[in-house]
Formats: sequence, structure tokens, C-alpha cells
Amino acid sequence: MVGIVGILIIFVMVFGGYLLAGGKMGIILKSLPFELMMIGGAAVGAFLISNDMSSVKHTLKDLGKVFKGPKWKSDDYRDLLCLLFSLIRIARANPVEVEQHIEDPENSSVFNKYPKILADGEAVNLICDTMRSASMNYDDPHQVEEVLEKRMDANHHHALHSSHALQTMADGLPALGIVAAVLGVIKTMAAIDQPPEVLGKMIGGALVGTFLGVFLAYGLVGPFADKVKTITEEDSHFYKLIREVLVANLHNHAAAICIEVGRQNTPSHIRPGFSELEEALRSVKQDAA
Repeated sequence: MVGIVGILIIFVMVFGGYLLAGGKMGIILKSLPFELMMIGGAAVGAFLISNDMSSVKHTLKDLGKVFKGPKWKSDDYRDLLCLLFSLIRIARANPVEVEQHIEDPENSSVFNKYPKILADGEAVNLICDTMRSASMNYDDPHQVEEVLEKRMDANHHHALHSSHALQTMADGLPALGIVAAVLGVIKTMAAIDQPPEVLGKMIGGALVGTFLGVFLAYGLVGPFADKVKTITEEDSHFYKLIREVLVANLHNHAAAICIEVGRQNTPSHIRPGFSELEEALRSVKQDAA
């Protein structure tokens, strides 16, 4: 919703100010389809050249983040802590029983309590793989922590590809606008024998290309790239919480301490409250009894 409001403000302020200053929309509207075809088409073509189909699909999917916001909300962090708490308690009480959950999470009674988390393959794999590491009796938990760090860095780098691709497009749009403007000037020079009022409109149409390239770059595509990056980085805290809790478990801290370590390492604006989490964990204990 905020993204839509931002786009509306951009259009109203830019074109509203232009009209209030005495500008005429006629010349812009007449040139817009052709300029947009040249600039937008060239930008899309360059985007396709620089990315494979998987990256293209990934970027198109991530554009929805601009309007939807982060995937993981405060309630999801609370649910994740409850899920990890349940798994740690089971693993310590009966290591054989926990294998049923981490080997087949789709049919796990524990995982199925949290369908949103279960639907995220990376989160489930991260939990299950790390729990398996715990069952292998690693002598040095720091080894697991290092492996997790590298894995998460690689995943985070891949997740940021959409933002980088959009930013590259934004960086190229002003230059493509100049290309369109130059073509408009060439067209104007071919009609140099026309009267001044005709040449004026042709030059104005050519300048629409420069305007459109800069407007799209700094008014739309660039902010989209920044927003996708911000949301991707915020969602990465969800996976970092998994690492913090399960590494604390490898150090043999009490289950409640492991969960508190995760809660404290969650950003304040999405961190579940202590009392709220305590109540949720109490419900988990009652369900397990």
C-alpha cells in the first residue's frame, strides 16, 4: 500500500508541478509511446541479455515485495521460536524421535503446526540440516556455525540478485533516454526547413526521451531496487535467527536460553515480546504434555 501511495505522489508532484508551471501535456503524450518504446524496450532487452531466465523470473517475482513488504512478520518469528523450542526439547528427551521430524518434515506433527514456515523450503532445510549436525556429535560447534554462515551468505547473495539487476537497469535508463533524445534531434535536423513552431514541437518531443529516461531511473526503477534490497535484507533475519538458536543448542545451553538468544538477536521492530513468547512457549509445553 505504501508503495502505491509513493508512486502516486511521484506522478502527481512531477506532472502536477509541470502543469501548474504552464506546461502542456499534449507534446509529452504525443511523443510518449514512441519514446517509451525505444527506452523501455532497450532497457528490457538489456535486462534479458544480462540475466538468465531463472534470474528474470526471480526479479519479476521480487517486484511484488515493493507492494507486499517483508515476507516474515513478528508473529512468524514467534512461531519460528516455538518450532525450534519444540524440536530442541524433543531432541534432548529422545534423539530417535526427533529424527522422524527432521527426516520427513512434510508429515511432521511439529512442523505442520506452522504451515507458513513449512512452505519455505530454505527455512525447513536449514533447520533439518543443522539438527542432523547436532545428532552427529560435532566436537566443535563453531564448525557448524561456520558452515551455516557460508551457506547463509551464499543464499543472501543470490536473494540480492534481483535488487542488483534492477539497479543496473536504473543506471542505464538515463543513457538510453539520451539515445532516444539524439534520435529525436536527428529527426528534427532532417526537417530543418520547417517553420519554428514545427521545429519547436519536434525538439520538445526529442527532449521527452531525456526526461523519460531520468524519470524512470530515479523515480521508479531505482527506488524499486532499493526497496527490494531492504526487504530482502530484513527477511534474512529470519534465517539468522535459526542459526543463532541452533548454534546455541550445539553449545548445550538450556532450551529456554537458546530461544532467548534467538529472540534477543531479532531486530527490535519485529522482535516478539518476552511475555508474548513466554505465553506461546507455555502453550507448546502443554500441547506436548
